[in-house]
Amino acid sequence: MSDKCPCGSGKSYATCCEPYLSGKLKPATASDLMRSRYTAYAMAAIDYLYRTSGAKIQKEFNAEESRKWAESAEWSGIEMLNVVGGGETDETGTVEFVARYSVNGTPFDHHEISSFAKKDGEWKFIDGKIFGPAPIRRETPKVGRNDPCPCGSGKKYKKCCGKEKV
Repeated sequence: MSDKCPCGSGKSYATCCEPYLSGKLKPATASDLMRSRYTAYAMAAIDYLYRTSGAKIQKEFNAEESRKWAESAEWSGIEMLNVVGGGETDETGTVEFVARYSVNGTPFDHHEISSFAKKDGEWKFIDGKIFGPAPIRRETPKVGRNDPCPCGSGKKYKKCCGKEKV
């Protein structure tokens, strides 16, 4: 492994995220926590992900599934798009980012806005809103099997355009 930190800071891992993952230091900002959590995924440091999550996330956390997913991916970088609040003197903050990775050679971009809050003086991941492709929306009403066929034949849909091709 390169000695550059996976978070893309340009610093060495030893001087960037390693002190956070090892527990020697606590991230001072929400942005620092986000970068270190990305690094934790890249290094499958699942305990760190659990420790830096809020109570609601911890309740739902599945360490084994998280480990399998983290280890199955090849992590290629994180792009920080926007940071609101989350500074050293703030109590809350949000970080919008795109995490890039691939699984079995297929690339993925994970776009999310994560919410963070300070709990007992430490930043915690509270929740995330994931952005994905827009859902496919039907332009026309759904045609039922027994409805008249929309082609205008006068037959029921199931006996016309909805007929299974054999």
